[in-house]
Amino acid sequence: MCRRRGAIMLRCDQGDLDIRTGRDVLTDYRFNANVAVHQFCRRCGVYTFHKMRKLPDKYAINAACIEGIDLPALRPISVEGSKA
Repeated sequence: MCRRRGAIMLRCDQGDLDIRTGRDVLTDYRFNANVAVHQFCRRCGVYTFHKMRKLPDKYAINAACIEGIDLPALRPISVEGSKA
């Protein structure tokens, strides 16, 4: 994962992700092992969520895409996603 993306990621179980609108404008991208499926908005390009490679029963969601969430109240843990 590119460290330049800067998204705050929230994990959820596969069965707990409920996309109520906008699924038709999502497009996916796979890289490296082609296991993790990253979803992006085709209209604006924002990264929305991805199915996790190491935890295939979970999704990681871009917190900024959750309507009504208080981003400043979150206390993210920094994780280095690249080996470079």
